[in-house]
Amino acid sequence: MSKKPFYLTCAIPYANGEPHIGHAYEVIVGDVLARFKRLDGFDVRFQTGMDEHGQKNEQTAAKLGITPQELVDRVSAQFKQLYDDLGITYDDFIRTTEPRHQSRAQAFWNKMVENGDIYLGKYSGWYSVRDEAYFDETELTTTSAGQKLAPTGAPVEWMEEESYFFRLSKYQDKLLELYQRNPSFIQPKSRYNEVYNFVKSGLRDLSVSRTTFKWGVPVPDAPNHVMYVWVDALSNYITALNYPEAGDGSLMDKYWPADVHIIGKDIIRFHAIYWPAFLMAAGIELPKVVAGHGFIYNRGEKMSKSVGNVVAPADLIGRFGLDQIRYFMLRDFSYGHDGDIWDEALIERINSDLANDLGNLAQRSLSMIAKNCGGMVPSHGDFTPADQVLLGKAYGLLAEVRKEIDGYAFHKALERIWAVIGESNRYVDEQAPWALKKTDPARMETVLYVLAETVRCIAILVQPVMPASMDKMLAQLAVPADARDYACLTADKALVSGTPLPAPSGVFPRHVVAEVAKG
Repeated sequence: MSKKPFYLTCAIPYANGEPHIGHAYEVIVGDVLARFKRLDGFDVRFQTGMDEHGQKNEQTAAKLGITPQELVDRVSAQFKQLYDDLGITYDDFIRTTEPRHQSRAQAFWNKMVENGDIYLGKYSGWYSVRDEAYFDETELTTTSAGQKLAPTGAPVEWMEEESYFFRLSKYQDKLLELYQRNPSFIQPKSRYNEVYNFVKSGLRDLSVSRTTFKWGVPVPDAPNHVMYVWVDALSNYITALNYPEAGDGSLMDKYWPADVHIIGKDIIRFHAIYWPAFLMAAGIELPKVVAGHGFIYNRGEKMSKSVGNVVAPADLIGRFGLDQIRYFMLRDFSYGHDGDIWDEALIERINSDLANDLGNLAQRSLSMIAKNCGGMVPSHGDFTPADQVLLGKAYGLLAEVRKEIDGYAFHKALERIWAVIGESNRYVDEQAPWALKKTDPARMETVLYVLAETVRCIAILVQPVMPASMDKMLAQLAVPADARDYACLTADKALVSGTPLPAPSGVFPRHVVAEVAKG
């Protein structure tokens, strides 16, 4: 049977500065979801890239004395390096300066023109170069010095220019109907309410071209205009699928509509209002879900270079380990809400969940097997009710975890897994295989078999979050690489007694504050 396609995207970051921990969190979430779906039998396409046009990049490059292309080449290389360091398994990394994107973005523009939804006019309003967006007077605040600021805190300036407009107002009722018909289109619920109320308050037509700078995709048949950066950037989700190519075998036909756009909450309006309206105008099916995540803070404070509290992803990985950072972010952050990161919280989570709970369960189970069962998967007799309960929970975890993952509740998925890990550790204490060695060796082997099989199921399930660590754990159970997907989480795929096992070794070292401080 052919696999069901699953297309997910992360936002394409703006190529104007170095990547930070927020970028890392977003692509880690996307990667965990992509890995989960692959293991669950889907044909996954996972895409990200870089948003490289716009006035801000043109201005930054001029200040640095380089060309805009040199600037975005430099920044894009930094992002790619970060994604490699994070183990991100994206299938495509599209840059909006690539010819393949620009020609297809122009085709997308022409489709909206054909539908009568783009017209030429003049625009005047308060514009934020940093946000690449216009803001209504009512959205601005004024400082004591008289400087007007956008909701993001960015300064705005009054701009007037000839512009092409998109008939966004035409789609107000259609968007409201979309949200009412499909409330799950915007995740989480708090983001839904924000978008719904904004659209209900009234939409005005949107300026979608610029003449005050040149660094952008030229508007077809109007070379003095470049596309508004959000029309350019949002279209990457289909240009990377070779839009407007269609028909059997095309990427658009196979993967569109997107199953989910993973984005930050600060760009939810662009993705949940502008993007579906653009797609409606072009006659293209809408994505299924737009999921906005929160921000990451350092001890409750917004990170700032001037304050000196910026957390660098490379520094975290170097001090704690990649899988440990991935686990912490998925376990401690509730998707859609803001998260907090600091050393003490990381150390507590690593030591408690990884070293003590999962690491200790695997290490002592495998060590007892190595010592008492000839270094082979133990044999087993009939399973007692206690054995059956634990194995049943291990085999039943997939359905529970899948439900939470599909609802973007990654922390709850991990809570469910760790609940079974806790029960497994209690099972060890209750069954006391070290005592059974003297009184009932056959029963000891059965208990150790149940533990090894439970660890196998847990390690397979946790792979998307901690791939390298679980690879090591599954290797110690002699589970072959082709027996690690979720179809193997059944009793008929269980460990085979008598299979030789390598010598066990710890997977998760403990951390103390002094060690971390030393790096």
